[in-house]
Amino acid sequence: MKLSEVKQALSGLDKITFKLPNGAKVPAHFHVTEVGKITKDFIDCGGTTRSESVVNFQLWSSIDFNHRLHADKLLNIIELSESKLGLEDAEIEVEYQAETIGKYGLAFDGTNFVLTSKQTDCLAKDNCGIPVMKPKVKLADIHSSSSCAPGSGCC
Repeated sequence: MKLSEVKQALSGLDKITFKLPNGAKVPAHFHVTEVGKITKDFIDCGGTTRSESVVNFQLWSSIDFNHRLHADKLLNIIELSESKLGLEDAEIEVEYQAETIGKYGLAFDGTNFVLTSKQTDCLAKDNCGIPVMKPKVKLADIHSSSSCAPGSGCC
C-alpha cells in the first residue's frame, strides 16, 4: 500500500484500527511514534547494487489506555512528514513490537488497516544457481472444457 492510498483511506475513517496478520487487533490506544523514510542501499548475493525506499510507520502501545489516535491527527502527522522529510508516494512499511520489532507491509480492507507478513527473498536466483520452482499440480484437479470424453468426437 502506498502513502497516497493510506491518506485516501484515512480521509473516510472516524477511527483507525490496525489488524495483525493473525487477525488480532493492535490495541486501540496505540501511538504512531514515527513516520519516516527508510532508504536501503545494498548489494545482492549476485553482485547487483540495489536501492529501495519505503515510508515507515512505527506503532507503539503503552499504558496510556485513554489515548486514541484519530484519522485527522494521523493525516496531519503524515502531511508534516511529507513537507519536512520530502516523503514520496512510496510503499508503507510498518514496525510493531512483537517478540522483537516486526516489519510488516500494509493493506486496507475497507475498514481496517491490515499488517501483512513480509518475506525475505533472494534477488539473484539466476546467479546463485537456485532452481526455478515449478508449481505442483495434481492432474486429477485439472478441469478443462477442451478435455476429451468418450463419445465426444475429439479423438
